[in-house]
Amino acid sequence: MRGVTVRDALDGARTAIGASGSQSPALDAELLLAFALDVDRAALITDPQREVVGPPVRVFQDLVRRRSVGHEPVAYLVASKGFRSIELAVDSRVLVPRPETELLVELALGLPQAARVLDVGSGSGAVALALKQERPDLLISGSDISAAAIELARGNARRLQLDVEFLEADLLVGLGTGWDAILSNPPYIAESERSTLPIDVIGHEPELALMAGADGLDVIRPLIIAAAQSEARLLAIELGAGQASTVAELVAAAGFTNVVAHADLAGIERVVVGER
Repeated sequence: MRGVTVRDALDGARTAIGASGSQSPALDAELLLAFALDVDRAALITDPQREVVGPPVRVFQDLVRRRSVGHEPVAYLVASKGFRSIELAVDSRVLVPRPETELLVELALGLPQAARVLDVGSGSGAVALALKQERPDLLISGSDISAAAIELARGNARRLQLDVEFLEADLLVGLGTGWDAILSNPPYIAESERSTLPIDVIGHEPELALMAGADGLDVIRPLIIAAAQSEARLLAIELGAGQASTVAELVAAAGFTNVVAHADLAGIERVVVGER
């Protein structure tokens, strides 16, 4: 890559990354080159003849190798991922925030003024922090069973200057019952689906945040019971394709009424909401 242009560098990287099975090789290449050059992606588009020289050459080559050969998620490679209006630090301690999870935030925007909200399984803090950014009046906390995830989420809260408390806990254990709303993007992948997961997911993202037993509901079931035993008037749970009807029945059986499954932009029933 000595003396090559941005356009040539992107062309080569796109080919290598695409051959590895990535579904977004062009975007991956742009994000990695922008990171290596310490510029915005827009700078690559507006100046495709810019030369790629010096230390960024080796950085970019290493990033492309790690993405195409090692199948590392781009978000981990650049240590950052956008989620709604915020930018989160992410690494292998947490799941990469995904667009479909933004639906949890959208559904919580209509909560009453100063409602007490708990985001269970908070990971990077994406849901809790994005919601706080858009509804600063809400009193929001996040919990996760992983101490490493909590450490990262707290760092995101400090950097974004958002007043969200993150607590290490297994679901709601030890967190009391004084919550108006409980939101969660829990593990929901069934063991039978393990072999269908992309290698960059199953090979790098934390299994604790992905897998949930034979039917994918090993975490969702006790979460619903714990939420029912709390004072929460609203429960919203993200889930996998095909799980909505079963989860809706469980939420209704736990005492929540007006149970509705909400579809994401792909038309998949992604979030079940129960109110009481």
